[in-house]
Amino acid sequence: MGLARRLFWSNANIAPVTTGPESMIRSDVRATLFFAGNETMATTTRPVATEEDLLQTPRDGQKYELVDGQIRVSPAGFRHGRICMLLATRLCTFVEERRLGYVFDSSTGFRLPGGNVRLPDVAFVAKGRLADEQVPEGFGDLAPDLAVEVLSPSDRSRDILDKVGEYLQAGVPLVWVIDPTRRTAAVYKSLTDVRRLGPEDSLDGEDVLPGFRCRLADVID
Repeated sequence: MGLARRLFWSNANIAPVTTGPESMIRSDVRATLFFAGNETMATTTRPVATEEDLLQTPRDGQKYELVDGQIRVSPAGFRHGRICMLLATRLCTFVEERRLGYVFDSSTGFRLPGGNVRLPDVAFVAKGRLADEQVPEGFGDLAPDLAVEVLSPSDRSRDILDKVGEYLQAGVPLVWVIDPTRRTAAVYKSLTDVRRLGPEDSLDGEDVLPGFRCRLADVID
């Protein structure tokens, strides 16, 4: 057998990639390409991202999550932020007045059983679920009682369904997915128990937040 030729790159610095609805942040990519006779083998390895890497992501108004060992970023815009704030304000007022628990924004990371760290656009955690009723400094080792995702125009339905499925599998009893473009929302209690809402319908807290109701049009218009 002739002498194998080997081509090797190491410590290649690659700037963040921000194409697509959820882009991958990659650095120090190591790629190795082997040629041996008539056989060719190409191997690309990426360093596995950690929670420390997630904590070091820039505070630039975008949402970063740790998913399957990679940092993913979801772009957001003015309308997205406005809808999240309107809904969070209504939820927070309702929850604080009744001392029902805690409402969090999209900077709050929840460490889910599969190892991913997800950041819902809005989340609610019921009173009694945090140790000594103290809000932790880092990521929470629990799933929220309510997770809300507000879609951006570039979000892919497959990614959103994966995220919803992950929430439900982690034990989140109620998930709201709001689509501002179509002026609709989907309410998930399981992957088979889904209810569609129009602008005149109301987001209902059901068993998670009994008595909470918010007309969808009031937060998307």
